[in-house]
Amino acid sequence: MKRREIEALREQVRCAAVLEHAGFAIDAKESTRRAVKFRRGGEIIIVIYEGRGWFDPLSEAKGDVFRLVEHLDRVGFLEGAERVAALVGFQITEPEWRAAKHGERSDLSLPDRWQSRRHPWPRSASWRYLNRERRLPANVLRTAIKSDLLREGPQGSMWALHRDQAGVLTGWEARGPLYRGFASGGTKVLFRFGSDSASRLAVTEAAIDAMTLAAIEGLREGTLYLSTGGGWSPTTEAALEELATKPGVQLVAATDANPQGDMFAERLRTLADDVGCDWTRLRPPEEDWNESLKIMEREKRERTEGGGVPHARGPRQGKLRPAEPALDADGRDAGGSQGVMKD
Repeated sequence: MKRREIEALREQVRCAAVLEHAGFAIDAKESTRRAVKFRRGGEIIIVIYEGRGWFDPLSEAKGDVFRLVEHLDRVGFLEGAERVAALVGFQITEPEWRAAKHGERSDLSLPDRWQSRRHPWPRSASWRYLNRERRLPANVLRTAIKSDLLREGPQGSMWALHRDQAGVLTGWEARGPLYRGFASGGTKVLFRFGSDSASRLAVTEAAIDAMTLAAIEGLREGTLYLSTGGGWSPTTEAALEELATKPGVQLVAATDANPQGDMFAERLRTLADDVGCDWTRLRPPEEDWNESLKIMEREKRERTEGGGVPHARGPRQGKLRPAEPALDADGRDAGGSQGVMKD
């Protein structure tokens, strides 16, 4: 096959076509316009560069559409190229991203864009999203707002502040009913909910999960609730290292209960080993902390309405149990996890 034929195929066939043909489906909840997540069972592939590139977040595998076929089908380049050629004209399912509203992007600096947005308030769209849909309690939202961590975003979304070790704003996580992303032109470092002098560092993958865990634990004293925004950049790693090198610190991997969350937890374990701090893994009973909080709230409501007896749970939801102590890698009590459920 000639080079120009290879280049023509690379332009005509997107990675999404290969994945859909292989039985993968888009995870709209976890996707953004720039990074579309595909799942097939426990396998995950992230498609980037407008469909021309991809990577596997659970391994080092990445590349173009040809490498993707080689990775999935375990074939050589020539056979893979033939399979790519067979997909020319394959109709893929495009996510219906909603166009940004006028004024969402501008030439203003990051701090100016942040300051141009209001704090959420009880009747605002962002507050309703966080309080009603995500079930975050009012006291947690008020505490975050008082620390200037939240702003009203467009389309009913919320903005959650990321800042560096010096306290400088670097961007924000944007989450809403119809939108998920990060500030254009910004850099993921850490969302920090609590005091930087805290000795317990609870690291999650999203700001909503960080605030959710804070709600479940009752804003536990001495804990800094952190979010990496789903990323693991050198700036994020450096910020975590600086926090973890302080005397007496415990690093808590409060990441999702799925393969990607386990991968993040292992990175945190490695970081803790490198700096010599305590480490423990804290898993949500469901796949993520926010889903666990919603189930807790629903069961509480059912007990109230049903005279103390919760309704039967669905077969795939598992069973919530009272809190147990979080244990470290050697089986010791890792410092008490009052209010946090263990699976």
